[in-house]
Amino acid sequence: MAQPQFEEIVEDFEFLDDWEDRYRHVIEQGKAMEPLDAALKVPATKVEGCASQVWLHPQIEGGTFRFDGDSDALIVRGLIAVLRALYNDLPVAEVPAVDAGGELARLGLTDHLSAQRSNGLRAMIERIRLVASQAS
Repeated sequence: MAQPQFEEIVEDFEFLDDWEDRYRHVIEQGKAMEPLDAALKVPATKVEGCASQVWLHPQIEGGTFRFDGDSDALIVRGLIAVLRALYNDLPVAEVPAVDAGGELARLGLTDHLSAQRSNGLRAMIERIRLVASQAS
């Protein structure tokens, strides 16, 4: 079972009939996030393999995984928000075991993203898993 925040997104998607509405919803999720502090937009937090600029700033406190992120593309910022709903507040040891592909498939995201966006999404998931596995 996914995090409650992610389940809310799944439920929202069930009420949205077409992909354009879902796309807008993802963008709104990104707009609702606090922007990442400019001081954290450094090469160490930048995710390579994304068509747009993406930064992820993971934090592990008391064994709990969290990350903040940002992008210069609205849809990618929304995808970061979706990933935050999927991963934030999990015990760090559970993060690598999350079936991100399966969970995201529940939203139909992979069917409607360009190849470049899909590659970027995979790169973000790989970064999240790497950080969590190194910390646990």
